[in-house]
Amino acid sequence: MSLRALSVFAIEGIGEIAAGDDLAAIIHHAVGEELQDGDILAVTSKILSKAEGRMRPAADREEAITAETVRVVATRAHANGVTRIVENRLGIVSAAAGVDASNTPEGTVLLLPVDPDGSADRLRAELRRRSGVNVAVVVTDTLGRPWRNGQTDVAIGVSGLVPLADLRGSVDSAGRRLSATVTAVADEVAAAADLVKGKTSGCPVAVVRGLGGLVLAPNNDDDGGARRGYAGAAALIRSAEQDMFRLGTAEAMEAGRQEGLEAGRREGFAAGRREGYRQGYEAGLAAARAEAREEGWAEAVRSEASGNGHKATSGLPVSGCSSTTASTP
Repeated sequence: MSLRALSVFAIEGIGEIAAGDDLAAIIHHAVGEELQDGDILAVTSKILSKAEGRMRPAADREEAITAETVRVVATRAHANGVTRIVENRLGIVSAAAGVDASNTPEGTVLLLPVDPDGSADRLRAELRRRSGVNVAVVVTDTLGRPWRNGQTDVAIGVSGLVPLADLRGSVDSAGRRLSATVTAVADEVAAAADLVKGKTSGCPVAVVRGLGGLVLAPNNDDDGGARRGYAGAAALIRSAEQDMFRLGTAEAMEAGRQEGLEAGRREGFAAGRREGYRQGYEAGLAAARAEAREEGWAEAVRSEASGNGHKATSGLPVSGCSSTTASTP
């Protein structure tokens, strides 16, 4: 019987990372000769952000969250303040836009890498150059989940690993064809690695071994195996068209109210225009009828006046003569 086995272990000795540090060299030194072809390296986004200089002074963390937000999904006030679920510049929907104030100097916050997929590409290529082995790299960050308590690590950057395994069209053990199953492989790797990395252990890097069949071969020797040929972790983000829960409840209600108001205004305007047209039409018709009646009356008066004039001419004196039939004395 063949066994399907998976091993996950943390890399110790990474130490504190500062802006400008060569992260590939630090990881390579810490892991030594331990890396093997087909390994997946899970790297916490925080050390990439630090190495890339993504630390920012921020007297108010909320201001930094606002600056990184492109869309507010939901807000909730509670005893410790207000939690905002937002979409950040990477398209990731999470609390606080990924802005982190933990394990950073007082008065500073840490932002996510500008391009986590690109960061994963560069790290993968450099590790291959240094070690000669082909590994995949998954950049991880901690997110909550809708309708579930607790948090887990997910993939926000991927290189050398197809992030989604599309099983649609395959057949299950009962012979039924799968029609909707798409497995988030990169997220599962990130969650597994977090079990050994932890949040406070000081081990921001872990190796996941046993999934070599999912690790992509490098394109060629020139790129160090960095080029993906696929969408990276961006493929894990659901598009707006497919998102059935794009807004929080309160925000959805407010959006519906605003849409209703706008629809009411448009309908009211259209109804008012129709009523105005009707009233104008009726007023114009009434005026036309009144004018027609006045014209009729005027014509009748003129006609009557013209008829009376003929009668007066035949029966009344003309040019002041008293009578044309006066008797002769």
